[in-house]
Amino acid sequence: MSAEDPALRRRILIATALVVLLPFGFIYAFVAAINHVLLPLLESFGHGPYHGRVYVSPLLAVVIVAGGLATQAWFGPSTVLGTLGARRVSPEERPELHARVTRLAQAADVEPPDVAVAKNDAPNAAAVRGPTGASILVTTGLLDRLDETELEAVLAHEIAHLKNRDATVMTVAWLLPTVTYYLALAAAYLLYGTYRALGSGRSSGRSSDGLAKAVLVLTVTAVVTIAISAMFWAASVLIHRILSRYREYAADRGAAALTGEPAALASALRTLEAEMPDVPDRDLRKLDGGAEALYVAPLSGRSFTDADLVSTDIFPDTHPPTEERIDRLRELAGELE
Repeated sequence: MSAEDPALRRRILIATALVVLLPFGFIYAFVAAINHVLLPLLESFGHGPYHGRVYVSPLLAVVIVAGGLATQAWFGPSTVLGTLGARRVSPEERPELHARVTRLAQAADVEPPDVAVAKNDAPNAAAVRGPTGASILVTTGLLDRLDETELEAVLAHEIAHLKNRDATVMTVAWLLPTVTYYLALAAAYLLYGTYRALGSGRSSGRSSDGLAKAVLVLTVTAVVTIAISAMFWAASVLIHRILSRYREYAADRGAAALTGEPAALASALRTLEAEMPDVPDRDLRKLDGGAEALYVAPLSGRSFTDADLVSTDIFPDTHPPTEERIDRLRELAGELE
C-alpha cells in the first residue's frame, strides 16, 4: 500500500497554491479599490487631479507575501506548545512513549521529534514544527484512554503530519485569515470612533463642509476595507478548512502505511469521538485557540466565545467526519489483506 493517493495529492497541491495566491489577490484588490474608488472620490471633492495611480510592482508584492508567509512559518508553530500548556518530557520520564515516537520517526525517515505532554483530560494529539525542530504533543487524556496499538496509530498519524510538514503549511495558511480579520476589525473601530466623536462635537460653515467630506472619505475607506477584508477572510478560511481536511486524509493514509494496521487508527478515532463530548469545557478551552487544525481529532464544541467578528460555523469543519475517515481506513485495510 502506497502512503500517497495521487488524486488526494493533487487536491492538496491545488489548495496549497491557492493559499499562496490569495494574498496577491488581496493586495491588488486594495490597489484597485484605491484607484477606482478612493482617488475618484477625492477628485470629486476638488483634490488632485491625480494623474498617476497607485501601483504595486509584482516584485514588491512577491517580497511582501513571501516575507509574511516566511515569518508565519518560522514563528507560528513554535507558539502552539506554550499556548496549550504542554511540557517537553525526557526519555527518562516517558521511556515507552519516546521509544514509540523514535521508532515511528525512523520508519518514516524523519528526524525524531521532541515529545511534549499536556495535562488535559481531552484525548488528543498534535504535531508542531518550530525554528528549533519538531515536537509531538499528546494529552494525558489520550494516554489514559487508548490501548497500545491505538496509541501507536495516533503517533504514526502525527509522524505523517511531520513528514508532510503539515504544521507549517496549516500555520502559513492561517496568515491571510489573521491579517484580514484584524484589518476589518481596525476599520470597524475607526468607523465607530469617527461617528462617536461626531456625536460629541458641533461645527458650522466652511469647516462643517470640510468635515463632512473628510467623514465621507473615512467612511468609504473603512467600508471598502471591511468589504475586501471580509471577502478574502471568507475565501482564505474556506481554503484553510478544505486543506486541513485533505491533510487529515493524507496523514491517516500515512499512518496506515507506517503501522500496517489501519484498523488500529480507526479504533482510536472511534474512541476519541466517543470520549470527547464527556470532556469538561475547561479542558476543551485549554486546547482551543486556533490550533484545532493540528489535532488528530476535532474538538467538541470548538467555539467557546461569542467575541468572533464573524462566526466560522458556516464553513466546513477542519476534520472530515470520523465515519468517513474510518470507512477510508477500512478500504486501506482491505488493500493490505
